[in-house]
Amino acid sequence: MVFGDRAVIVWINFKIHDLSAINVSKDWKTQRERSSPLAIAIIRWIALKMGRPFARFLLYPITLYYLLFSPVQRRASFNYLKRVLGKTPNWFQIAKHIHCFAATILDRVYFLTGRVEQLDLQFPNKQLAVSYSSNGRGFVLLGSHIGSFEVLRGVAEKFPVPVKIMMDEEHNKMIVNVLNTLNPSLKDMVISLGQPDSLIRARDCLDAGEVVALLGDRVMDSEKTTTCYLLGEPIQVSTAPILLASVLKVPVIMFFGLYMGRNRYETHFELLSERVELKRNSRQQDIQRWTQMYVNSMERYLKRAPYNWFNFYDYWGDEIE
Repeated sequence: MVFGDRAVIVWINFKIHDLSAINVSKDWKTQRERSSPLAIAIIRWIALKMGRPFARFLLYPITLYYLLFSPVQRRASFNYLKRVLGKTPNWFQIAKHIHCFAATILDRVYFLTGRVEQLDLQFPNKQLAVSYSSNGRGFVLLGSHIGSFEVLRGVAEKFPVPVKIMMDEEHNKMIVNVLNTLNPSLKDMVISLGQPDSLIRARDCLDAGEVVALLGDRVMDSEKTTTCYLLGEPIQVSTAPILLASVLKVPVIMFFGLYMGRNRYETHFELLSERVELKRNSRQQDIQRWTQMYVNSMERYLKRAPYNWFNFYDYWGDEIE
């Protein structure tokens, strides 16, 4: 890799690292955790000792609690469902949305402990991702907060090469710490965002033919963005995944782990591009075009499984109080 590419990676990394010092308002970073280590540990114990059917029964009072006492998240759900359903959602639909999220959180326990025999995991096009990893080519696996990203941890062993996950471990740190105790070895899969060497580590993994996974649908105030349209309305989307792929000259495969109810998950892979190219005379337009293609795929899967949207904050700028 030429020095110029390395310099761009370092610059992107510093931009991400600087985010820890900014004041973010009305976004996902400001939402405090509404639980405790003891409560999470109890749920974890119930899930492993009492079984999934009994643990799922507890999701109903948990859903009711969030429905009644989390007005910001409730309003965010309302605003999203109104867009994706094309009508004013009722309380039952909002509760169903929250319950869907709670169900995927519970199933993290089974994914992280390797006890997936209780789950019906479907991979309609798994071979797409496996074929790329089999030929020694590193690629970016681009996901979103649609469905369960933990599915990826649970099925990473199916890839012939290591899978590294870039994630912000500081947000919901309490939950991350408790869940990581279930399988300490999974910590080796994580490249923590916000560290001085985050992007350099990602580059080294890709150069070695490994897979680097990240989520691209959340953004900070000072991060560079481009305007895209989701469900017919404008949103700001981070340009970092597209810039990373263009600099490293690697394929980008999109990933969606949809929760389809009960114990069923569908894991979909889609090729965004063999190589993301940004022309000098149309750089900004190219960035917007590639990013919109990613958002278009998000929208397609949201329409397939509308309750799988797990961005419970003011995503469209509706001024949630």
